[in-house]
Amino acid sequence: MTTPESPVRLESVSKTYGSGGGAVTALAGVTVDFPAGTFTAVMGPSGSGKSTLLHCAAGLDTPTSGTVTLAGTSLAGKSETKLTLLRRKHVAFIFQSFNLMPALNVWQNVTLPAVLAGQQPDNAWVNKVIERVGLGHRVKHRPGELSGGQQQRVAVARALVSRARVTFADEPTGALDTHTAAEVLALMRELTEAGQTVVMVTHDPVAASYADNALFLVDGRVIAQLRSPRADAVAATLDELRARARGGVREHQ
Repeated sequence: MTTPESPVRLESVSKTYGSGGGAVTALAGVTVDFPAGTFTAVMGPSGSGKSTLLHCAAGLDTPTSGTVTLAGTSLAGKSETKLTLLRRKHVAFIFQSFNLMPALNVWQNVTLPAVLAGQQPDNAWVNKVIERVGLGHRVKHRPGELSGGQQQRVAVARALVSRARVTFADEPTGALDTHTAAEVLALMRELTEAGQTVVMVTHDPVAASYADNALFLVDGRVIAQLRSPRADAVAATLDELRARARGGVREHQ
């Protein structure tokens, strides 16, 4: 259901890569809202269009057709400079690539977006987030002194500290141990309780169970949703979708 306050909205969004016989349709007329204060897990078989949906919603990729609204602003025709400014003001990202500054320590990396925006970091909140991702004892370490999983925790903390209106996350717990993953997901839920919106691509049914809603894609189409998803129900739905994908069955909606 469309809600005027939704900070992320896709309407009839399609994305095609290539042309002619080699064209690949990644999204096929997706219409979906991500209302304020909600946590949505985006799921589906490999190649279903999950990451493309995330990239189009965040203005990192341009749809072939359809409209995307982010933080109350239509992205149509916006220059890269305007898109960058919009994201800097309203959006945080947690991607699989850490994008940490090697010369900065954990604290400095986590607070860098606030510093660049000319803001004073909320030290109490920064401390809380760094502790919750399990790096309280590593705040003075640089990325080169951390494991891959620890670097991912820094990237997660950096996004959470920003308290952005919208957080886009792509497999944010993929390299984390079970305990740290649970802490990170709990923090993401806390963001929604403060009215922020989280959109997370994940393959993990347990991670999805922290969300308010699980959205399932097949062949670039939204074909199912689960409200208040349980891990077992998510796993069963994914198994069914994988079976359909292997069988070459396309679900139209």
